[in-house]
Amino acid sequence: MIERLPVAIVGLGRMGWVHATHLWRLEQEGVCRVAALVDIDTEKARRFAARSGCQAPVMGSVEELAASGVCASTMIVTPTEKHREHAALLVGAGHRVLLEKPLTGTLAGDREFCEELDREHPTAVMLAFQRRFDAALEYARELMESGTAGKVFKIYSALEDSGPAPNGYQSDGILPDMSVHNVDEILWLTGRMPDRAMAVGSRIYSHSLTTCQEDFDDAMLYMWFGDDLLGQVQVTRNHVSGYRVESVIYGDLGQIQIGRFDQRPDEIVVEAFGRRGAAESLARRTFPGGNGGAGAPEFVDRFGPAYRREVEVFLDCCTRGAAFPVSHRDGLRAQQVIAAGMRGLKTATDGAAVEETP
Repeated sequence: MIERLPVAIVGLGRMGWVHATHLWRLEQEGVCRVAALVDIDTEKARRFAARSGCQAPVMGSVEELAASGVCASTMIVTPTEKHREHAALLVGAGHRVLLEKPLTGTLAGDREFCEELDREHPTAVMLAFQRRFDAALEYARELMESGTAGKVFKIYSALEDSGPAPNGYQSDGILPDMSVHNVDEILWLTGRMPDRAMAVGSRIYSHSLTTCQEDFDDAMLYMWFGDDLLGQVQVTRNHVSGYRVESVIYGDLGQIQIGRFDQRPDEIVVEAFGRRGAAESLARRTFPGGNGGAGAPEFVDRFGPAYRREVEVFLDCCTRGAAFPVSHRDGLRAQQVIAAGMRGLKTATDGAAVEETP
């Protein structure tokens, strides 16, 4: 009998619960074995175990996990300010980890941690950018690379929550917290880094509905890739009609649309259109979402299959000792773009005049 890969999960908050659920389902399918559930709130971990039927031992700290020797593969889904500490401790103990984004939450922290990892543990961390494992986006990338839309000159990516960040949520800012996914998506699609960036931010509505302290509840980020390609990112906590995720790839022969808001996030349509007047679309496919169900975070309906595929790839790489397809360096690149945009930030808050932040 082949020994299944033992893997632990650290952190059972909102996102941790999502990852733990997929991990448990993969155990039931014989893909892996859940070796430990780790959370400072051990009662929370026990509730997950009781609800799912998971028999893994419960631990209260990363230190306990590192000392236990129960596994050498771990998923880390703790608050952002703990990412570096927890990842460093576990990779130092010989673990390979899937680390929920962002890497550290700050550009300086990302640079320092990347230097440390490159020097001592260059293949130990896979960063959780689930969009790279989303079937709809993978199909759109194939269409783009095959020239369906012609020469691409603009990519637009939107991520809009239907409500504010939860009470008590720790955010380093709406752009580092939300747009990191969109930025990585555009860097992944283009294979390029921009040379200029600028951000615009506002506090207009939902910031007053939560105790979460966040700089803006609505923002846009522009990225220029030389003079021939533009990236546009739009993020907000104010899309009260429901979770909206849309991307559009613009080319000189047409465009590729990935998703559109119609209050059915569990049905993702990818469609390519030619120039004006074309009778039919150039390509069209529909992809299933996650069907998260009552009580699940709204993003599970859209990205549930991508989260599962991400975990599958992590487990496969750990089993084979292979390099991860996404690394800590990808997190640094996304953070560099966001930081550049923030340096050119323009704001209009509480009726104040628009001003540029040095």
